[in-house]
Amino acid sequence: MENIDLSAAQVRVARLGEPDIESPLGLSERDGDFIANYVADDDTVVLHQNKKVIEEFVRSGSFLPAFTKAGPRKKIFFNPADTRVAIVTCGGLCPGINNVIRSLVMELFYRYGIRAIRGIQYGFHGFNPTAERPPMGLTPEVVKEIHTLGGSYLGSSRGPEEPAVIVDWLEKNKIRVLFTIGGDGTLHGTERIYQEVARRRLLLSVIGIPKTIDNDIPYVEKTFGLETAFSVAAESIRSAHTEAIGAPNGIGLVRVMGRYSGFIAANAALAMNEVNFVLVPEVPFDLEGERGFLPILKQRILARRHAVIITAEGAGQELIAGSAGPGDESGNKALQNIGLFLKKAIADYFKKAGLEVNIKYIDPSYLVRSVPANANDAIYCMQLAQNAVHGAMAGYTGIVVGRWNDQFTYVPLKLANSERKYICPDGELWRTVLEATGQPYSMKNP
Repeated sequence: MENIDLSAAQVRVARLGEPDIESPLGLSERDGDFIANYVADDDTVVLHQNKKVIEEFVRSGSFLPAFTKAGPRKKIFFNPADTRVAIVTCGGLCPGINNVIRSLVMELFYRYGIRAIRGIQYGFHGFNPTAERPPMGLTPEVVKEIHTLGGSYLGSSRGPEEPAVIVDWLEKNKIRVLFTIGGDGTLHGTERIYQEVARRRLLLSVIGIPKTIDNDIPYVEKTFGLETAFSVAAESIRSAHTEAIGAPNGIGLVRVMGRYSGFIAANAALAMNEVNFVLVPEVPFDLEGERGFLPILKQRILARRHAVIITAEGAGQELIAGSAGPGDESGNKALQNIGLFLKKAIADYFKKAGLEVNIKYIDPSYLVRSVPANANDAIYCMQLAQNAVHGAMAGYTGIVVGRWNDQFTYVPLKLANSERKYICPDGELWRTVLEATGQPYSMKNP
């Protein structure tokens, strides 16, 4: 649950110094002249939308939490002619990575006139002098069509690299701006890089662009790739529903990604609106007993003769005995396969009850990661990249670019790494899921 009592220090963004170079963008500072405006340094986006909450802050004289608004500044910190930039992508694949890379290059090259742009290959390991693939030059010609492809043009990898090694490379190559594109693990690594840069007192801007289909970065409304991911997952639900209604007592079971947060499962279920049960990590459930999932599923089968279930990969882990083995290089714990577990548990339960069912299991997990971004995600990726460039050129550092209350913001890395975003079981999204599926508010026994 995101903290409603953020302090001024928690939302304050760092800056390398006072910008004194006129921006080459040629924008305006007044309304009504048909020219887009610069964003003022003191423009903000408030954390809260509820009028009553805001009035209480004002009445009590407390600090009203607000994020620095993203966008182009009239004065910039770096001279484009002398600015060298590095871009790296880390962690698992996600729809839209190439859109972000391309938009960063286009914005840097055409809007700010920066020519020295380096792409680091295969994650943070690409900074190491022993890396098999050296950094590559990025130009508009090189990246002009990569947005039509899934994956990452630069390649990606999991696992950390010593911040000192990375900053050594940045310092040696006179890099002034580093863009990292990645999820939870990447942003923690980016914060460590930023801390090492600050310790050395380097004039180097470090900017994170949050990439995770799990949508679990706090104080960011939506991470890119989520919408494409649940759109692809929704097609699996369509197939599961077709299979379920095409057989007597048919059960379609779909497993999607969502290690700690169930946003893909919830949104895919809403997008297709043919799902009867949504299982997510945030809402525990029992298998048997008066309120257990299996007896309720049986009621559904007896009444309607079919059912569709979607489960996030992190759901119900406490129900599965045994060890899942070691985690990955990013520090993510290994998970048992809840999809296969549920498939067997359902089959065993109905066999014991003397009721024949036809179970069809679909796992599109990696399909949702590797496809190109859809139209909405493509637009969002471009906007994130453009605002990342504006922030870097204005001298902001140690930040994540996000969106809050439908406006783009700069969030300190420390705050973005302070917690994880989950579906709130008391919130609007989960209520919508329950109303759409008709599943009980709780499948947990007293």
